Amino acid sequence: MALSLRVAVLCMVIAFTSTTPAIALQSNGGGISKGEAAERARVAVNGRVLKIEQTSKNYRVKVLKKSGRVVSVEVDKRSGKVKTSKGKD
Repeated sequence: MALSLRVAVLCMVIAFTSTTPAIALQSNGGGISKGEAAERARVAVNGRVLKIEQTSKNYRVKVLKKSGRVVSVEVDKRSGKVKTSKGKD
């Protein structure tokens, strides 16, 4: 009896751990979240995030650099690739 209970618990653990990533990907269409986009933009230009806007394919993140300049960074929703579009130093 104890062995069958262990097998059942093991099967449930395997089932839950294998489906959790699929559920997470479905919630945002397989791309990155707003928070992840903000962090990638912040790291890319070494500044502080001021604002995040969404378009159909990108997140547009405005970041205040240490130099005082505000730059607009686009982060692809699917790939997470960062592209600085304005105000490069």
